[in-house]
Amino acid sequence: MLKSLNTAATGMAAQQTNMDVIANNIANVSTSGFKKSRAEFEDLMYQTQKEPGAATGMNAYSPNGVQTGLGVRTAAIQKDFTGGSAQVTKNPLDLQIEGSGFFQVLTPDGETAYTRDGSFKKDPGGRIVDKNGNVLQPEITVPADVAGLEVAPTGEVRTIAGVNSVPQTIGQIDVVNFVNPAGLKAVGKNLFTQTPASGQAIQARPGLNGTGYLAQGQLEASNVNIVDEMVNMITAQRAYETNSKVIQASDQMLQSINNLR
Repeated sequence: MLKSLNTAATGMAAQQTNMDVIANNIANVSTSGFKKSRAEFEDLMYQTQKEPGAATGMNAYSPNGVQTGLGVRTAAIQKDFTGGSAQVTKNPLDLQIEGSGFFQVLTPDGETAYTRDGSFKKDPGGRIVDKNGNVLQPEITVPADVAGLEVAPTGEVRTIAGVNSVPQTIGQIDVVNFVNPAGLKAVGKNLFTQTPASGQAIQARPGLNGTGYLAQGQLEASNVNIVDEMVNMITAQRAYETNSKVIQASDQMLQSINNLR
């Protein structure tokens, strides 16, 4: 009888984790470049009273056996890197990768991080940085006296000094891809870092080696579908409530045994 209490408790803990993941998805529904997550679960060990196929007599075998499950646990939280919709901003430093790939930025501690959020700015020195001041890699500095900035789909950055002037190339934006993007470590601030599970970063010009082209003047929206998340939230809530009722029922059964005279 006590096994059902522990088993239901693992179910409640699993659904609490599920709700935490769903809540984070909903909270980031308006975050540029955000990728939703999904909690994945697996069952725990089984208490075996009779092995499947165990002999039950002469030339007779148990077809199923007797195995009692001991609950559930969180096996993984999977990132979904499907693309989000495009949000047109007409800002020349807003960039979207139309397909696979990540922008590279250099953090203050000298580590290279990766992001899908292409809302870039200029720092006081004219360098292209993200909203937290991390410098886009390869580093590109925009002169102060330019009249316009153009980013080609293949990542070539050009400046225009005047109406009749010839565009000048000042840099090249490359993107990187990974064999297993889901293995990247999310560190907050729309950034990911490389791990042994993700594999090594593969740098390429946008549009080559399976990467997407760049689109200037637009951003990638979050890929969270609020309707799906609401349905998942209701499902998780009902599963949590049902597991709590299992604990109540088990407690009542134990109380009945305790009241035997």
